Amino acid sequence: MSTAEEKYEILKNKIAQMGRVAVAFSSGVDSTFLLNTALEVLGKDNVTAFTCVASSFPERERREADEFCKEKGIRQICFDPEILKDPLFVSNPADRCYYCKRIIFDKIKALAEEHGIDHVLEGSNADDISDYRPGFRAIKELGIESPLMDSGLTKDEIRRFSKEQGLLSWDKPSYACLASRFVYGETIDSRRLEMIDKAEQLLIDLGFKQVRVRVHGMGKNTVARIETMPEDIMRIVSDDVREKIYQGFKEYGFAYVSLDMKGYRMGSMNETLSDRKDPSGETV
Repeated sequence: MSTAEEKYEILKNKIAQMGRVAVAFSSGVDSTFLLNTALEVLGKDNVTAFTCVASSFPERERREADEFCKEKGIRQICFDPEILKDPLFVSNPADRCYYCKRIIFDKIKALAEEHGIDHVLEGSNADDISDYRPGFRAIKELGIESPLMDSGLTKDEIRRFSKEQGLLSWDKPSYACLASRFVYGETIDSRRLEMIDKAEQLLIDLGFKQVRVRVHGMGKNTVARIETMPEDIMRIVSDDVREKIYQGFKEYGFAYVSLDMKGYRMGSMNETLSDRKDPSGETV
């Protein structure tokens, strides 16, 4: 088995052979590390960051992406895939991520071709193989490259190298598309996406690092289900914090505010699926 250092050398060698690259950049841990590595290996004249600007992505992530590119002198192209115009995405089936990734990476690939860039890179890592990720099928169909995964680098290894390189993202919590906060089959709309974004930002401003605000219902019956780390549950229900959260969420449009007693866990909406299958029909 390769060491982390050997995997990192494999990654750099892979990127070095590409010449010019387009990196799908969200400002998350993985894409920041990938973009920074591409910059170090190829130089800023051969690297372009492509950042998706859509209501399904947190505003703070967009700001952090912009700041990183300005700081590093990386050319950045922001684009709006108009994801809410796609009826398959909006209908929110269990393989919603497939349609989302297909639209986003179709756009990045087209923009990259316009700029004479042959290689489009995205930041999936070796740990992502074990998770339910129907969007990865779209990535493979479009010929998008996943050098972190191909090099065998895990999340922990990426965080370690990021810290050694002085990247502020090294201990950043994981964030997923805001559409993942909706119950499968429940229509996704811009109003509730905005509510979720504001609600999660409030929790972050209050000092909660790893959070999700899941949404159930709509209109006058919209319920927010908060997930936070188990060790933070006692603080979140303390009188002063609880009241700030309740008042804030009510202002954003939630009728009811609840707390998930199990705490945060990745992909909790997948717990409602039985015999989960990806778009290829494979049970996961």
